Formats: sequence, C-alpha cells, structure tokens
Amino acid sequence: MSKVKAATKTPAKMETAPRKAVGVDSDIKTANLARLRRIEGQVRGVQKMVEDDRYCADILHQIAAAQEALRAVGRELIRNHLKHCSTQAIRAGGEEAAAMYDELVELFDRNYR
Repeated sequence: MSKVKAATKTPAKMETAPRKAVGVDSDIKTANLARLRRIEGQVRGVQKMVEDDRYCADILHQIAAAQEALRAVGRELIRNHLKHCSTQAIRAGGEEAAAMYDELVELFDRNYR
C-alpha cells in the first residue's frame, strides 16, 4: 500500500494533521468557493422542490445541473492538484512519486467514470 493511501486510512486514535495543498491559486479558490455556494443554493432548491411535490423530471433536471456544477469544481481541483501537488511529488522521485502515481490513477478512476 502506498504512503498516500495509508495516510487516508489512519485509525481515529492515530490521526495525523490533514494534508494541505502545496499551492493554491487564490483566484481559483475564490471562484471555487463561489461555485460551491451556488451549488449549495441549488441543492436547497432541489430539497424545496421535493417538499413541494414538484414534477419529477423538473427535479431531475436540477439535480443534473448541480452534478455538473460539482464536476466543474472537481476539474479545477484536479487541475490545481496536477499543477502543484502532483508535480512536486513526481519531481521528488522515489516512493513519493510512486505514491503520487497511485493516487492519480485512483483519483481519475473515481472521478471520471
């Protein structure tokens, strides 16, 4: 098991400090936070639609819009991860690079099906 995976599966008693991004573009962070606030509003709207017994297809359209908005945030996070975190680990070489390759394969597998 790679070091990256092991750090994410640490028992609660032995938790380490959360990992931090190596570099974050402040403009992208601001844009992502704005997107996430809009998504939060969309989800509240979907909840209200369900409470109000709105037409199923209309609710599903709103769910699809929220999912696409989340994917857009995910794309920006992947871009940042590749630009900063991954690049630094791969340049370091050795076990750190190998762990990063494993992490990237897992990220793409989980996020781009």
